Amino acid sequence: MTAAAVPVQVPVELGDRRYTIWIAPGLLHEPAAWQGLPRAATALIVSNDVVAPLYADALAAALASHYGQVGRVQLPDGEAHKDWPALNRIFDTLLADAADRDTVLFALGGGVVGDMTGFAAACYMRGVPLVQVPTTLLAQVDSSVGGKTAINHPLGKNMIGAFHQPARVVCDLATLATLPAREISAGLAEVIKYGPIADAAFFDWLETHLDAVRALEPAALTHAVQRSCEVKARIVAADEREAGQRAWLNFGHTFGHAIEAGMGWGAWLHGEAVGAGMCMAAELSRRLGLIDAATVARIIALVARAGLPTRGPALRELTIAAHLHHMRVDKKAQAGALRFVVLTELGAARLQAVDEALVRETLAACCD
Repeated sequence: MTAAAVPVQVPVELGDRRYTIWIAPGLLHEPAAWQGLPRAATALIVSNDVVAPLYADALAAALASHYGQVGRVQLPDGEAHKDWPALNRIFDTLLADAADRDTVLFALGGGVVGDMTGFAAACYMRGVPLVQVPTTLLAQVDSSVGGKTAINHPLGKNMIGAFHQPARVVCDLATLATLPAREISAGLAEVIKYGPIADAAFFDWLETHLDAVRALEPAALTHAVQRSCEVKARIVAADEREAGQRAWLNFGHTFGHAIEAGMGWGAWLHGEAVGAGMCMAAELSRRLGLIDAATVARIIALVARAGLPTRGPALRELTIAAHLHHMRVDKKAQAGALRFVVLTELGAARLQAVDEALVRETLAACCD
C-alpha cells in the first residue's frame, strides 16, 4: 500500500475479546489486513447477489493462503430477506461442508449480510469466529461494529438475535465506489447520528464537510468513517450489552423501525427511515423542553443535505396507531411503555419514557 493508504486502526476494547477496525481503500487486496485472524481449516464467505459478483473473488483470493478451503454462500439481497429461510441457507452450507467449531465466517456485504452472518456465527456449534467485511457506508460506520446480530420478524425489526463480537472488521473504502447514491445517503444517516448523541464537534465538522463525504472524497470519507467508528467503539466498550449508554446509538431508530416495519421491509431503506426518525426524535426532544428549535433545525438541515427524508410517511399510508403498534415491540420499550433516545443538548443524549400523547403530537407534526 502507498503511504497515503496506510490503514487507520480503531480498537474496540473488550478485554480478551478486543478487536480492531481497519479502515482504508484497497484493503481487500492488502495481505496485512488478513494476517493474524483465527486459524482454521475452513472459512465461509457469506455475501449476497449484488456484492458477491463484485468482491467475493477478491476476498477468496486474499484468504486462500490462510485457509485450506474457502467456501461461499450467496443470499438474496435486501431487508425483506433478513429472515429464517435466508439464515438457514448459511446453516445448510456449513452442515453440508462439515464445518467444525473453528470455521471462520466472513460477512461480505452490507448490514443485512453482516447481521445474518453474525447471527449464524453466534449459533453454529454455539459460536464460531466471525470477521466483518462491510461494503456499504452504513455497515462500515455502524452495523459491523459492536457484535449485535439479528434477523427480522414480521412483528419487529432485529427482535431475534444475539451478541457475537467479530475477530476483526475490515472496511475497504474502495468498495463504496460501487454503491448507488441512495445507499450512500442511507449510510450518512448513521454517520450523522454520532454528532447529536455524543460529539457536537463532529456535527460541526459534518456541517462543513458533508458534501465532500457524500462525494466520497478520500480524506473526508476516511475521517467520517474513522470518527464514527471511534465513537461507537467507545460506547460499545463501556456498555457492550446495551444496559445503558449503548441505547443512545438508537437515536431516531424507534421512529425509523416503525416506518420500516409499517411500510414493509425494503420500501424505505434503513438509513432513510433513521434519517426521518432522527428529525422526529429531535422534535420530540424539543417538545420535552430539552433542546431548542434552532438545534432541531440544524439536524433537519443536515439530514436533508444528505439526501434523506426529513419527515415520516403520509399518515394515510402509515397511521399514528400503526406507528405506535410497531413502537411497542421496539427493544427499548419496557412493560409496554414507550421509551425514546432524546437529546439533552447537541452532543448529549439519554433514554427516557415518553407519554403517548406527546408521541402522537410529534407524529402528527412530523408526518405528511
